[in-house]
Amino acid sequence: MNDSPIPEPYFHADSDTVRFWVPVNGELMGSSINRQVLHFHFRPNAKDDVPLETYTQHAVEIASAVERRVAQGSREPVMLREFDLRKPSQVTSAR
Repeated sequence: MNDSPIPEPYFHADSDTVRFWVPVNGELMGSSINRQVLHFHFRPNAKDDVPLETYTQHAVEIASAVERRVAQGSREPVMLREFDLRKPSQVTSAR
């Protein structure tokens, strides 16, 4: 991977997503997650959740989801869905 820093995540109002980058296999993978996905997966009972704050609190788990998607063949930009946030054991047991 080049030595440039990872850009800061930000909320993109036009698409209603948090946009962020995850280093995967030596490359920065541009990714996004929708406000509703963040809300329903991480803070379903909240009334005042802020997407960027929710993303920041769960960035490690969200980055793992991006890594799983890339391992399954996804290309940039990776757009996470609620299904992608389930742990592999949850996906297996849901079938």
